[in-house]
Amino acid sequence: MRRVIPGLIAAVLALTSGLARADTLRMECPPSKEGRQFCSFIKQQFEAQTGHTLAFISLPPASNEKLSLFQQLFAAKDSGAIDLFQADTVWIGVLDKHLLDLTDSVADIRNDFFPTSLQNDIVNGRVKAIPAYMDAGALFYRKDLLEKYGEKPPVTWTDLTRIATRVQQGEREAGHKNFWGLVFQGKAYEGLTCNALEWVESQKGGSFIDAQGNITINNSRAAQALDMAAAWVGKIVPPGSLGYMEEESRSVFQNGDALFMRNWPYAYMLAEDRSSAIRGKVGVMPLPKSEDGTSVSTMGGWHWAISAYTKNPKAAIALLKIVSSAESQKKALALTGWAPSRTALYDDPEVLAQAPYLADFKEVFIHAKPRPATQTKRQYAQVSKAIYNATYNVLRGDSDGATAVAELQQRLERIKARGWR
Repeated sequence: MRRVIPGLIAAVLALTSGLARADTLRMECPPSKEGRQFCSFIKQQFEAQTGHTLAFISLPPASNEKLSLFQQLFAAKDSGAIDLFQADTVWIGVLDKHLLDLTDSVADIRNDFFPTSLQNDIVNGRVKAIPAYMDAGALFYRKDLLEKYGEKPPVTWTDLTRIATRVQQGEREAGHKNFWGLVFQGKAYEGLTCNALEWVESQKGGSFIDAQGNITINNSRAAQALDMAAAWVGKIVPPGSLGYMEEESRSVFQNGDALFMRNWPYAYMLAEDRSSAIRGKVGVMPLPKSEDGTSVSTMGGWHWAISAYTKNPKAAIALLKIVSSAESQKKALALTGWAPSRTALYDDPEVLAQAPYLADFKEVFIHAKPRPATQTKRQYAQVSKAIYNATYNVLRGDSDGATAVAELQQRLERIKARGWR
């Protein structure tokens, strides 16, 4: 990594050399054909409306490399590298001091976005980004199999466990020996943190760390949630799921070998592809909850942010508003498939005619909850690692829920020490 990043910085600076005029702004542009078409659309609007010039740069596709590049550019307070860029959901707290304060500038549009998504972008009461597009965990299910067994989509985790057990048994007795009731992302990585948050918070076990930064994981409801998930493994969930990430889960489900799947919205479009074995048979819904809880989906997605070191903050804010407008979000959906972050677009006939599946995701996005990244700031990576390792140990049977949450509480207290920073 130490050899790669300097080269990336040099490439960025080389791309922007000769464009140092204050009226030239630099925006991140996806490298795909569709991404370039979207950027061209934004360029035409921005230059026509403001009289400024818009230039584009490409950034590393790998999220960790991209974050490392930003951290080095911002540490140098480089005002010529980039003005507007996309930040991952969990970066806002990490990059907080390097992001332009948007609080007053976006007061007129902040209520246009999904509330929980915008809340992710608020650090210490200040708006530091605007949601670019939505992503959240959802429950996918086989509509044909639920109909075959006379079942309805599950509302609670108890429903899911019962239905998955019944259908799995029935399908295996019918000759489908490798059929499972449920698949999810069980590998010890960030995806398991997302699953764990959904299990715990949907059963009133809290969010590991609350909005004020208090560590809350050591409680009986959180312990029960982890024990519930562990009880699935080997019964309705394949043991191999402890090595699954998103694509491994999708492969099992899309091959027709599972009834339920927890995954992100991208899986829906692939499941409906012409080559899919389950095309036309897939439903999607918010994740289940406990009998007295509420459905919770972990929020993913990316957010538009402006470098605090921009030479022209007024023009950068104008660009931000153009790129996040309803018209631009419709164009991004058409070209790149980005799910809009503006709530009203999910009731827009033009949007629903273009992407009817989005009607199923509106409720999922409403229930989306951010990971405890904004409040834990630069320590989030340590926090997430502690969460997914503790959860993995319970799933693997090396610990029980009560022991795991007590030890995780202590581990997070040590990471926090004198405060999140």
